Amino acid sequence: MNQLTILASLYTPLNLRMELTAEIKKYIDNSVLCWLATVSAEAIPNVSPKEIFNYYGADKIIIANIASPQTVRNISQNEHVCVSFIDILIQKGCQIKGKAKIIKKTEAEFSDMEKILIAMTGGQFPFSSITAISIEQVKPIIAPRYILYPETTESEQIESAKKTYFRS
Repeated sequence: MNQLTILASLYTPLNLRMELTAEIKKYIDNSVLCWLATVSAEAIPNVSPKEIFNYYGADKIIIANIASPQTVRNISQNEHVCVSFIDILIQKGCQIKGKAKIIKKTEAEFSDMEKILIAMTGGQFPFSSITAISIEQVKPIIAPRYILYPETTESEQIESAKKTYFRS
């Protein structure tokens, strides 16, 4: 397989039914942070790291809005978002595009979502709203090394990442 074919295959959606698969859940579970991209009404992009997130039901991602005024403002103006999850050691993950909605404490679904997120924080991070993302498109994220050197194993990638990120 040539490099162009490999690259093209990477951009085939992981999931055509727009539901969370075991693979997507694994990347979410193994990510320390996720990055949520939004766009204002003036078409100004914003990317914000998020620490408290999880999946919800068969087709939603939920993110606690802890210190997120720009994210919340942008979503109120433009519901289209993109969120990325990456396992930093194997350097693989997924990019999810969808429509976001800000869920406030007064809404019925807030309580169930809040329980999931509070379990992660132990109550250490207060939040009064949650971003709920309905999935529309999923595609993989993969380090260039896997493409340039197709024989690269995940074990080799982990060792390489450890040398890069965990220097003494």
